Amino acid sequence: MKRPAQDPLLSALTDATFQAYRKAVTHLPPDVLRVIRKAAAAETSPVARGEFEHILKNIELAEMHGIPMCQDTGVPVIYLTLPPDVPLTQDLYDAVEGGVRRATKEVPLRPNVVDPLTRHNTGDNTSVGMPAIHVKPGERFTVTVLPKGAGAENCSRISMLLPSQVYGIEGFVVETMLYAEGRPCPPVFLGVGIGGTFDSAAALAKEALLLPVDSMTGFEQQICDSVNRLGIGPMGLGGDFTALAVKVKAAGCHTASLPVAVNVQCWANRHATAEVKR
Repeated sequence: MKRPAQDPLLSALTDATFQAYRKAVTHLPPDVLRVIRKAAAAETSPVARGEFEHILKNIELAEMHGIPMCQDTGVPVIYLTLPPDVPLTQDLYDAVEGGVRRATKEVPLRPNVVDPLTRHNTGDNTSVGMPAIHVKPGERFTVTVLPKGAGAENCSRISMLLPSQVYGIEGFVVETMLYAEGRPCPPVFLGVGIGGTFDSAAALAKEALLLPVDSMTGFEQQICDSVNRLGIGPMGLGGDFTALAVKVKAAGCHTASLPVAVNVQCWANRHATAEVKR
């Protein structure tokens, strides 16, 4: 049954989406900030150390003044978790869009979303529908916003490897950054999706960017070290840190396939979660 527009739950979802978006573009998560500071302290290249100083100053000013830390405030990638007593309806999508429109106007956000063919832009970041709203069941009603800028997104890749190429996963990730060089504003965070199908591997890679980045498995660390040996460094000017962390999410796949996706994220690994007050 369609809820009335003034439904308190829908209003709360709109507000939570707005609050999460505003926080995401103005404050980095604590684990992301810890990783950046740790790399800045360990960097040996004078030029790269200078770039880290600029990055940290940027973060400080954005938080102090409540303004976006990057002019590219991204396209809205939204994750909803719904408890069993909240039915999935079109009204929920509409409420999320309302929060994005409000954030675009009040934060403000740069209107980035356009029709892919006509390039028409209505200026509210929901021009032709939301680019990505993902819904999963959960114990709490939450909304997570992951703004995704084009510089890093355009460097992302997917490949349908053969099952016999499992040891080539690391090489594919490294190759992705070799092609990207300084374009995604390194040092980067890399989300790697392994398995599933062509489309779900990409979804896994993006979801991996939401995982805690201040710890890595041995496999993740191995890939991260290999990427850093490229020497691309902060902003592509050379240095010890091309990647700050690599995070992997995996899912079962067909016995005849091995999908692998790499979702590149710049140093500003922005995301925030807000609980919908009920």
